[in-house]
Amino acid sequence: MRGLFWLHDKQWAQLQPHLPTNQTGPARDDDRLIISGIIHILQCGAW
Repeated sequence: MRGLFWLHDKQWAQLQPHLPTNQTGPARDDDRLIISGIIHILQCGAW
């Protein structure tokens, strides 16, 4: 899935420790992909 992310590996490494872990409920989707989608929407102004 390389090339699908808006965050470089170094940027992701800084952000990842701040995301929640060990939560109950359904399995989480790929956080990096979700955040990349949010960044894309904000940058293209589609909201």
